[in-house]
This record gives sequence, C-alpha cells and structure tokens, in this order.
Amino acid sequence: MHHAGVTEAEHVPVPGSIRAELTGAEVVGPVEPTETVSATLVLRRREELGEALVSGPETITPHELAVRYGASDEDLRMVREVLTAAGLTITDVHRGSRRVRVSGPAEAMTAVFGTELTVVRSADLLGGTIAHRARSGELRIPAELDGLVLAVLGLDERPQARAQFRLHTKPAAARSFTPDQLGTLYAFPSGTDGTGQTLAIIELGGGFKPADLTAYFAGLKIPAPQVKAVEVDGGKNAPTGDPSSADGEVMLDIEVAGALAPKADQLVYFAPNTDQGFLDAVATAVHATPTPTAVSISWGQSEDQWTAQARAAMDQVFADAAALGVTICAASGDNGSTDGQSDGGQHADFPASSPHVLACGGTNLRATPPTTIESETVWNNPSGGATGGGVSDVFPVPGFQASAGVPARAGGGMGRGVPDVSGNADPATGYQILVDGTKAVVGGTSAVAPLWAALLCRLAQAAGRRLGLVHTQLYQGVRAGRPQPGFRDVTSGNNGAYQASPGWDPCTGLGTPDGTALLRVLTGKTS
Repeated sequence: MHHAGVTEAEHVPVPGSIRAELTGAEVVGPVEPTETVSATLVLRRREELGEALVSGPETITPHELAVRYGASDEDLRMVREVLTAAGLTITDVHRGSRRVRVSGPAEAMTAVFGTELTVVRSADLLGGTIAHRARSGELRIPAELDGLVLAVLGLDERPQARAQFRLHTKPAAARSFTPDQLGTLYAFPSGTDGTGQTLAIIELGGGFKPADLTAYFAGLKIPAPQVKAVEVDGGKNAPTGDPSSADGEVMLDIEVAGALAPKADQLVYFAPNTDQGFLDAVATAVHATPTPTAVSISWGQSEDQWTAQARAAMDQVFADAAALGVTICAASGDNGSTDGQSDGGQHADFPASSPHVLACGGTNLRATPPTTIESETVWNNPSGGATGGGVSDVFPVPGFQASAGVPARAGGGMGRGVPDVSGNADPATGYQILVDGTKAVVGGTSAVAPLWAALLCRLAQAAGRRLGLVHTQLYQGVRAGRPQPGFRDVTSGNNGAYQASPGWDPCTGLGTPDGTALLRVLTGKTS
C-alpha cells in the first residue's frame, strides 16, 4: 500500500514499533480509506537529559525543559515538511514533551507509516467488547525522518491498560477503613493538608459525579477538595452509573487523594484507553502549569503487552517529570507476580516498572484506628487478588536500587525491582468509598497510588519544595535485608513467586509509610 513514486527503499523501520496480532479479536473489516485517522509522534530530544537533573534535587521549569531538551526547530520543520507533502495535517505541536499530533485520511496515513489498518472487535478491560482499529508488524517512516521520530502511537487503538482496583463483594464482611483513618495510622505529618500543591490523576475511562464527591466528603467531615476534569484526545468525564465500571477507579482515586490531601488542587485527566491516550494524558499533566507535585496512575498492564516504542516514550515523559520536580506514583498491579499473564512467566506491570516512577504495592492491614497497627502482611487474597511485584524484563537496575538486594529475574539477568513502596490494598481490609451513589469497599494497588500521591503533597508542603524523583532519598544508604528509615517493614507473606523479607523485597518494596519519620528523612525536620 504505497503511493505512486514511493519505493520501499525510501522508508525505514521505527524501532520498537512491532505489534503482535491481537489475539482473540474478531475482524470487522478494513478501515475506510477516507476515514480520518490521527496519531501522536514522539520526536527525539534536542539534547539528552543529564542524570543529575533527573535524580535531583535540582529542577527546571517547563519552559527551560522545552528550550534545552525539547524537540528542535529543525526536527519540527522536517516532520512538518515530510508529512504535509504526504497529504497529512499537523494539528498540534508540543515542543517540551516533543509531541506532534498528525491526522489525515486512512489511506495517506497507512502509506506514510507503511502499515495496514483493520477494524476489529476485542475485549475492553472491564468485561465488555469494543470495536477499534488495529495493526500488526512494524511501522515504517519516510527515510528523511530516520532517527527523528522515536514513536508513532494511536494507529492501533487496542485497549492498553487495566484499572487496578477490586470491589469487595460483601462490603459488610470487610475490616475496612476510611482513607483519612489510614492517614492517621500511617502517621501522615500533622499540620499538613496539601495546601499549595497540585495533584494530577490519570483516568482512561469512567467518570465522577460532583454530587457523589460532595456527599462523600461531607460524610467524612472533610472539606471537599477542588476537583477539575481535563479532557485529552477526546476523553471525557463520563460516569456510567455502574460502580463496577471504571467509575469505581475514578471515584476511588479522587476520594482517597481528596480525603488525605483535601487542600491540594486535583486535576483529573480523562483520555482514551490506548497507548496514545495514556501517553498524551501523562505528558499533558506533567508539562501543565502549575507544575503538579504528584501524578497518580492506577492503570497499567504487563510490560510485555506494550510496544517497546510506547514504553520508551512513556519512560521519557516520566524522566521529564523528575526533571520538573514531579513525582509519578503508579499502582504495581493486582494480579501477583505473574501480573495476570498466562505464559507461565513472572511479569512486572508498566508504568510502575519505569525507574522514574514510584511503584506502589499492596498489603493487608489489620489495625484499630486511630493509631494502632496490629499486623501488616503482603496482600495475597485466596479469593482473588495479590500485589504486583517482581523484576522488570526491560529496565536495568537503577542506581538508587543497586544495593537494595533486588533478586535476579526468574529467567536470569538483573532488572529494576518493583514495587518501591506500599500501602493497604487488600479489599478484605479495604477503603470505604462512595461511587455512583453506592457505598462500597474497594481494594487494589489502585488505592495505594493516590494514597502516596497525597502523602507526597503533604511532605512537599512541609518541605517547602516538590520532591521529584524521591527514590534517591527514600533509598539513601539502603542495604539488602535492612529496614529503611521512614518505613514500616513488611516481612510476612508472598505474591506468588516472591517472598516478603526484611528490608526491600519484590512484594512490598521498602514497606508502608511512617509519614512523620519520612519527613525527617527528607528534610531532617519534624512536622
């Protein structure tokens, strides 16, 4: 499928763009040649981000990042020239995050990117099916763009991520908590409430009803946070009215974050559940003004279910975030050490496995509020659900983790260990939330990402600065088998292939927070 005059030799592969056939999908038919298709191109950096800038504590502004490390004028000009000549339209350019949005008729898009697009029907990640475009094999781009374009996302719209939450089927049987009770049990620093901080939340479906939030926070006697929906790539705040839909995820995130950091401004970014939507939502959130203190991500998928180009592009946005002083918190998964894959292997969940993300694992917490913790063990519930954790197949061991005792991968070789930190996640000891007018008890590492995002907003407020890649401080002086200051060490339980042990482990990371002790670790001061 090439236009007259374009030969195969003038196209080069996009590294990492190979996609497997979508298994179990039903082919509906070809994409109409005249249908408008859009994609997000990620361009190379003008200059590599220095390691020191990523690890902090130095940070830069979004403007400085765009000027020094964004897409160059020359690259942007070349992309515009080549794609416009091929009959495509550039609809948006974001220099700082190096994104170019391009659209055009399907026949022109498939010619430029050397692929075929089919309409298929496949499972969405909450039980239904959806019709969408799909492709397989490798993408190719005009030779003039070789090395300039790192990723082309959005031609294939297969659902990319799952929401990492679990509703308790018999909420009355759970030993559950309100989020603010967990803030007290985990000793979040007193005298802090998130004032002056912005907390961004990424959602790939569902929605919230303001009336639910008003009722929920009134019930907790906590002032309701400022919550604003932001639409990305046509995503909408679209509550379905069904608590077991993605609404459960959205309400969990907003209510946990809002109960624990009520004075932080919340921005909830809604995007389509595709690799393009996910990347665009995160990039929009990270590069926004004001710069967020923390971004909470409760959606993810096994590393092997991503294209290499999409993983790399996402990881670069997370590196941008660190340079800007933003901490990204992501759920480590709810499906144990296999991450729900049936290939017999162990898998880490992405984006949690990015070394630029604070990966959040889960525990079973037995406690009596306000302050008594009786026991805390790895979340692994016989009736379903266990914390994600393990060793990345694609990211090397980051410097901050070098002496933490990350084991070798199941198949040999070393990699980034997941998670970094943990919090209560077992639905049996879950979170009391309100979703679509219904009181529910919810668990999942989904709840841990907003819990940590809220804690980071309160720590940043007390420290007087955003914390960026906070890992470098959390892991400071770490030794295998030794508990780390600022954490409650969780030493009992397993998530399948991995066993909890003293110090860092691939079930609960460094452990669960003692917020007041963490403030001392980060600033040397008490609240």
